[in-house]
Amino acid sequence: MQNWITDIIEQFGYAGIFIMIALENVFPPIPSEVILTFGGMMTTFSNLTVTGVILSATAGSLVGAAILYKIGNLLDIERLEKIVDRWGYILRLKREDIYKANRWFDRYGYWTVLVCRIIPLIRSLISVPAGMSRMKFWVFLLFTTIGTLIWNIVLVSVGAAFGESWEDIVHFMDIYSNIIYVLIGFGLVASLSIFIIKKRNLN
Repeated sequence: MQNWITDIIEQFGYAGIFIMIALENVFPPIPSEVILTFGGMMTTFSNLTVTGVILSATAGSLVGAAILYKIGNLLDIERLEKIVDRWGYILRLKREDIYKANRWFDRYGYWTVLVCRIIPLIRSLISVPAGMSRMKFWVFLLFTTIGTLIWNIVLVSVGAAFGESWEDIVHFMDIYSNIIYVLIGFGLVASLSIFIIKKRNLN
């Protein structure tokens, strides 16, 4: 996949970066770390500039995030209620749990979107619950833009600074991503376990 990504960027420049980042937001397995650091490296010997790479990547991120946000809009409370009514018993979920989660996102959602934009994998998927909670679209875009700019500026700048050694940064980011994935996994297991235990105690 890495060779495919770099080939597209080399061939299409800013347009390639825009397209790849937009796809990365919709399909998280595509690594933005490769796209951004390689794009930064390209600025050392091509007509691409750091500012241009950052702006094209940010534009692509916003397009991808908007798509997932709209998908989240389609998953309204009524549809979730039907899903929970039919399958919720497996995890001991009830309609009330949907409302609690929705209230939590309404309270902390803006900052959640901002922080999650610098966390691998989650940085893309956070757009879905934002859409589900009906977060104001312009506010969603604002916080998404801020978080995305931080992520893009750091990785593109590092790629430009390291030049041909950009793959060393990708290797480091892979380690960072793997640590995040493990922590997310432990967090999900722990949260699920606590949730199930509380439900059983209430019953």
